[in-house]
Amino acid sequence: MQRVAALPQPVIAAVEGVAVGGGLELALACDLRVASETAMFGMPETTLAIIPGAGGTQRLSRLIGVSRAKELIWTGRRFSGEEAYHLGVVDKVVKSGHALDAAMSLAWQIAANGPIAIQASKEAIDQGLTVSTMEEALEIERQCYGRTLPSKDRLEGLAAFAESRTPIYTGQ
Repeated sequence: MQRVAALPQPVIAAVEGVAVGGGLELALACDLRVASETAMFGMPETTLAIIPGAGGTQRLSRLIGVSRAKELIWTGRRFSGEEAYHLGVVDKVVKSGHALDAAMSLAWQIAANGPIAIQASKEAIDQGLTVSTMEEALEIERQCYGRTLPSKDRLEGLAAFAESRTPIYTGQ
């Protein structure tokens, strides 16, 4: 799961069916999650006398808060895509059969932006959460921002804005 979470590009989960246990842990390792309203989620491990062991206790609590994560993990109850959205487990809920299309639409929106900036912002966000002070987090952000400044993509973005046209990014 950590290898998925550590990918430099955004990873989007599309959940149509059941994502319980390891399936939910895999979705939690993704940056964004889209689910159908009929999708089912859960962390049933405690009902089997174990705990989520692939990052579920850590990722879920960071995503939705400690108290809510404890309730879901300790009870092992299942919850719908709609409830997952209200809890903050998923970022978007769509009609049944449309999760993949919605995830792809989101991916295309992201892909239209500067790839260096997308990777740098993902690193800034993810690494900023691992340090203990805001000053350390802001230093990580400054370093990531600094990597975007000399890029050709930044110059292309500024030129496209000035010329009222869509930028064409090359990842350079």
